[in-house]
This record gives sequence, C-alpha cells and structure tokens, in this order.
Amino acid sequence: MSNRVQIPKPFKPLFKPSRYKVYYGGRGAGKSWSFAFALLIMGVQSKKRILCTREIQGSIRQSVHQLLTTCIETLGLERFYRITRDNITGANGTEFIFHGLRHDPMQIKSLEGIDICWVEEAQKITHESWDILIPTIRKRNSEIWISFNPNLDTDPTYQKFVINRRDDILLRKVNYDQNPFFTPELQDEVDHLKQLDHEEYLHIWEGECKKYSSSQIFRNKFRITSFETPVDATFYYGLDWGFSQDPTVILRCFVVNDELYIDHEAGGVQIELDHTYRLIDAIPDAKKYIIRADSARPESISFVRRQGYHIESVHKWSGSIEDGIEFIRSFKQINLHERCIETASEFVKYSYKVDRLTGDILPVIVDEHNHYIDALRYALQPMIKMRGKPRVAKVIGA
Repeated sequence: MSNRVQIPKPFKPLFKPSRYKVYYGGRGAGKSWSFAFALLIMGVQSKKRILCTREIQGSIRQSVHQLLTTCIETLGLERFYRITRDNITGANGTEFIFHGLRHDPMQIKSLEGIDICWVEEAQKITHESWDILIPTIRKRNSEIWISFNPNLDTDPTYQKFVINRRDDILLRKVNYDQNPFFTPELQDEVDHLKQLDHEEYLHIWEGECKKYSSSQIFRNKFRITSFETPVDATFYYGLDWGFSQDPTVILRCFVVNDELYIDHEAGGVQIELDHTYRLIDAIPDAKKYIIRADSARPESISFVRRQGYHIESVHKWSGSIEDGIEFIRSFKQINLHERCIETASEFVKYSYKVDRLTGDILPVIVDEHNHYIDALRYALQPMIKMRGKPRVAKVIGA
C-alpha cells in the first residue's frame, strides 16, 4: 500500500526518457522533493540502481539520504524500502547509493550498472568531477538528473548545461511560483526580500545568477579562469574552522609576478573533527607545507597536528581583517581557478554594508560569505604582517 502524492506539473517530464534531465532555478520550487518522489516511485515500478551524488559529501548527513527517508514515509512505502545508515534498498532489488565526487573519485569510477544518477547541488560540481562522472554513467539508457540553484554564470554546470545546452537535455527552469505547495510563510519571506533587496530576491527566489555590484570588496580585482599551476610554485595553505552551519574550509594559493593565484579549495558543513583529514588531503601536497588556521580552535589545531599535519594558529590583531583585505587587494590580479567554485562565490558576495536609506556604501564589512576569504587571509598572514614581498614558504622536510 502507498499514499498518493502530487508532483508539481513542471516535474512530470521526469518520467519520460532523456539522457540529461536538468532542473534549475530559485529556492522553494520543490526540485529536491520532486526528484526524490519521482525516483522512489520509479524504483518501485522496476529494479533500479540509483547513484545520489554531490561535489562534497563528508558524511551521509550531507547527502539526500534523509530527504529520501522522509519521502518514503510520505509515500507510505516503509514496507517496500529498507533504510540503513548508508543506503536504501527496495524489495525488488532497487538500490540507492550515496557518494561524494571530490573525495571518492576512484570509487565513482568503479561503479557499474547505474541506471540513474542524481546530482544534487550541481552548481558546485567542477569540470574535473563532470569529467569523472559522465563516462561512469554508461549503462544503456542510463540517465543523469541534475538539480541546482544557480550561483555564477561562470560555474561549470551552468556553462555546460544552460549556456551550451545540448539536444539530449531536458532543461527546465522552475521557481517558487510553479510550486503549488509553496507555503504562506515562505511567501512572506519572498515579499520581504523583494522589498528589501530586489537583486538578492532575483538571485535567491527567481534563480538568477549572482550579479556584480559596486559594494563588492574585491570588485574588478579577480577573475575566474583555468590556469596551469607552475611546477616550481611555492604554496600557502589556510584553514578556517566551521561551527554549526558554517563550513570548515581549506584552500591553497601561490604568488607569481605580483599576481595571486588560488588553485585548490575544499570544504564542508558539519565535518567531524576526525574527518578533517579528508578535506586537507583533498588539497595536493598539504602535508608538505605549513597550514595556517584560525586560532579560535586551539584544541582542533592540536588534534590535526597529532594526525601528522604541520598546522599553526594565526595571530589576530585589531584591524587584522581590514589589513588582510588591503593586502589581498594590493595584488595586480587575483586569479581563481574555475574549480574553486565556493571561493569564487565568496569573492562575488563579500561586500561592504550599504545604507538602506541613502544607498551609500559604508566602511563596514558585512560578516558573511567570508569563510574561504578568511582561510586566504590566514594563508597569507606572514606576508600581511611584514607588508612586503612574499617570503618563501617553509617546505616540511626540505
């Protein structure tokens, strides 16, 4: 026995064959719920092997496992689906499996017989991850389902499936006004933001890509590009600890001819301390160099040091944030590798406060969208303090 669930009309094409099914747009459109309901129903109709993936999955909590579990209960399919901590299986052999792309590339490559791959939060997927994933989903008549809220129009997923769309793509932009189950509480949030900040409303609720504004701290100072890291580059590593819903992040950068380059990043929300090594190891050569981290978590620094990493706490002083921003802006150009999607997003969003009444840009930094930028400041702190040319980073064991 099962319960009847109405899937919003824009998602009905999910039940028709297509190699790619791409749904994007703003918050509240019901993308994740509709995908989950459709996959569970199809898993009942016939045996399916379904891969649920995203760029970063530090733990099963970061997957759609809980969403699928809730949808199983809503559909009344508890007797059909067996739910365990790491996967979900159906009475007919249907299987849902969960893997992150960044941390499990070899495991992804080894997967066989995938019928449907659901890529959630696809705005964060890198070119490298797409290059690994797409050839892996190779079973005859296999499908790749993609759901995301757009961030930047330079993001690989937006470029690959929206800007340069192919003939074999089912592409739908869906927003909250197409969701018959959109709640009055969320409508109040929509109306409030529309009046308060129309540009942010367009980004969050209408699914428009983030625009550049005059309040951006790094406006006209950075570009998102693809570059080759020099073999003789000297690297600087910075780490910012997460708390609650704030992510733990790490990045790597180097300097060439008065230009700053950021070539690798990794991060995740609610990363357990004993899993921090997964983030650190996602950055090449992280064990060879000193990692500079936020001094607010000395116990975390001590723990990571005992795991064999050379990690130091940074010194903070009054005005250290402003000094760090000034130093970063002093570079002739800041180059963000296109794989560093989260860092690029922060460079777009990191802003000065704007007076609501006059529209004046105030000399006050908004304490948001700054986790990767904080990590960058930590990585560069010795240079910031000496106010001079980059000194050679210490290579461990050299």
